[in-house]
Amino acid sequence: MTPETLAAEIRRRAEGRAGRLLVALAGPPGAGKSTLAADLVASLGTGARAVPMDGFHYDDAVLIARGLRARKGAPETFDVAGFLHLLLRLRTEAEVAIPLFDRALEISRAGADIVGPEDRILVVEGNYLLLDEAPWNGASYDLTVAIEVEEAELDRRLMARWAGFGKSPEAARLWIDSNDMPNIRRVLHGSRPADLRITPWPR
Repeated sequence: MTPETLAAEIRRRAEGRAGRLLVALAGPPGAGKSTLAADLVASLGTGARAVPMDGFHYDDAVLIARGLRARKGAPETFDVAGFLHLLLRLRTEAEVAIPLFDRALEISRAGADIVGPEDRILVVEGNYLLLDEAPWNGASYDLTVAIEVEEAELDRRLMARWAGFGKSPEAARLWIDSNDMPNIRRVLHGSRPADLRITPWPR
């Protein structure tokens, strides 16, 4: 399945629907979730909006207090209850403020975007949307999509990502091996099957 055929399938499922359509776009770190979500929203046009899971990162101060700073990005470093509550609100409330994660500042910004009544197709994107572990597996979506990328390609992309944020090759390698790769494998081996699978364009 290509991004174009995925957009067409989402349009088909949304047609004639009374409420919002929630599409889960899941995949490991480096899979290109944010890029694909933005492309889908652009292709779908008016009435579509991306909702990132990353806005529910715990603040670094919380992670340090809990001894989890070195595992930032792991499932236990998110406010899962808050995220699940957001999904419920998106189904029932016309206007909902959502948090966004600022990667340059390494902090979540509360109320950074608004989902309005005109937004009928929501592309929810994140690493752990299909993780088959409580409480993550309590989430409900209308369509689930898994992005499939080989480990070696994920590694290459993450090295480029961290270089872009100023990490030396040595620091990037250490972070990927100690944190990103365990998270990648947890997604790849611990997620429940998606309704659809997609391989994004190379980048």
